Amino acid sequence: MLILLPPSEGKTRPGAGSPLDLDALSFGSLTPVRELLLRSLVKLSGGNPRRAAEVLGLGPTQAEAVEINAVLPEEPTARADEIYTGVLFSALDLASLDDTTRQRADESIAIASALFGLLRPSDRIPAYRLSGTVSLPRLGPVAARWRTPIPRVMRDQVGAGLLVDLRSGTYTSLGKPPVELADRTATMRVLHEHQGTRKVVSHFNKATKGHIVRGLLEAGADPQTVDDLHDTLHDLGWTVERHGGRLDVVVDEVATH
Repeated sequence: MLILLPPSEGKTRPGAGSPLDLDALSFGSLTPVRELLLRSLVKLSGGNPRRAAEVLGLGPTQAEAVEINAVLPEEPTARADEIYTGVLFSALDLASLDDTTRQRADESIAIASALFGLLRPSDRIPAYRLSGTVSLPRLGPVAARWRTPIPRVMRDQVGAGLLVDLRSGTYTSLGKPPVELADRTATMRVLHEHQGTRKVVSHFNKATKGHIVRGLLEAGADPQTVDDLHDTLHDLGWTVERHGGRLDVVVDEVATH
C-alpha cells in the first residue's frame, strides 16, 4: 500500500541540521526535476524580492520565506514529517509512534511536494516555500514538470498493491495515478453529518484523514483493494461508504486536531 499525502504550506524551519542532499532523497528518478526546480527557485528568490514574492504568491509579511528560498542549498534540514506542520500532520503525529510503526509509516507514506515531487517522511529537507500552483520564470508551471515522472514512481511503488490518494486538488495536478492503477486507487472524502444533513468539510477534512492514516499504521493494516480498505476502516470504527474508487467517511463530530 502506498499512501499519498499533501504537504502543508506552513513549515517549521529547523534550527540546526545538515544541508540538503538531493541524492539522499527517496525516489531517485525524480532528482533531475528536483535539481531543475531548485536552481530556478533559488535564482528567482535571490533576485528582486518583490517580484519573487509575487511569483510565489507570498504576501508582504512573508519576506523571510523568500530570503530562505534564496539560500535553500545551505539551509538546515530535518525529517519531512517534522518540517510539515499543518493540520493533517498534527493529527497524524508520526513522532509519537513507536519505532516499528514509524518505520511502517516511512515505508508506506509518500508526501507530495511542488519542489521535490514525492518524499518519504524520513527524507531530510529544508523549510522551503513553493506551491503546486506556481509558474516559475522560463520553466513554466511547476505541476507540468511532474506530470510524467510522478505517475511512474506511483506505478513502481504500488506494484500489485493499493494506492490511497489523499492529496488535495493542487497536488493531484502534479501527477495523476496512471491508468493501470485505476482499479486499485482509493480516494477519500470526509462528510460531516448533522441533523440528517451532510456536508463536505474542508479544514477539518485534513485532521480526519490524519487520524485515519495513523489508525491504519497502528493497526499494521495492508489492504490490497479498495474493498479491503473499506472493510479495514469499518473495523477501525469509521462509518464508510464506497462509491467506486471513492470512500466517503461520515463523521458526526468534526475532528480539529
